[in-house]
Amino acid sequence: MEIKPKIEESWFNELKDEFEKDYFKNIKQRIIDDKNAWIIIYPKMEDIYKAFEKTPFNKVKVVILWQDPYHGKWQAQGFCFSVPDWIKQPPSLKNIYKELNSSLWLKTPNSWDLTPWTEQWVFLLNAVLTVQSWNPTSHAKIGWEIFTDYVIKTISDKKMWVIFLLWWAFAQSKKKLIDTSKHFILETTHPSPFSAHKWFIWSNCFKTTNEILKKNWKDEINWQI
Repeated sequence: MEIKPKIEESWFNELKDEFEKDYFKNIKQRIIDDKNAWIIIYPKMEDIYKAFEKTPFNKVKVVILWQDPYHGKWQAQGFCFSVPDWIKQPPSLKNIYKELNSSLWLKTPNSWDLTPWTEQWVFLLNAVLTVQSWNPTSHAKIGWEIFTDYVIKTISDKKMWVIFLLWWAFAQSKKKLIDTSKHFILETTHPSPFSAHKWFIWSNCFKTTNEILKKNWKDEINWQI
């Protein structure tokens, strides 16, 4: 079984050399080994690079970063935090919309699929792109972070005025990859029920993102889904 990256052309041009490196070959082999052992992997193979398909490199203006995909049945769809319409919304996603309601007065949506954000050039990146079913962080040490660290640094090195939303310590550990002289970083706690009340809700992170975009003559994000 071959895992062929299906990504948009501008991303492929930036990342094609990574796909030939030994660490990336090791990632593919680990996933093949898991599949051969009848271990269920999320997201579906065709959705692993979905964030890269939907949000071209040359269009990225906001990055939201999280650790790894949802590990529950059918939850993961290739974007961080997003779930298909027919899946019960995770608590973190509920809290994201509590913050949007508190700062921008957005109504609670019927859909929890964040695809409309990606189509406005919000790049929803998991640092680890796959996970074993019901085994969180199970693919955290197989090489994905080498790849996504390169992705983050490429955005930082080759683009200007990108806004990075870094929620919680894990995402904030990636600050070292970002040139803060030409990009913006907004930090809060994670939107999980364990920490959202400490800082995330009422942080105004989405409102501030739009203010920065407007100040830099870019279209604001319509966060309502």
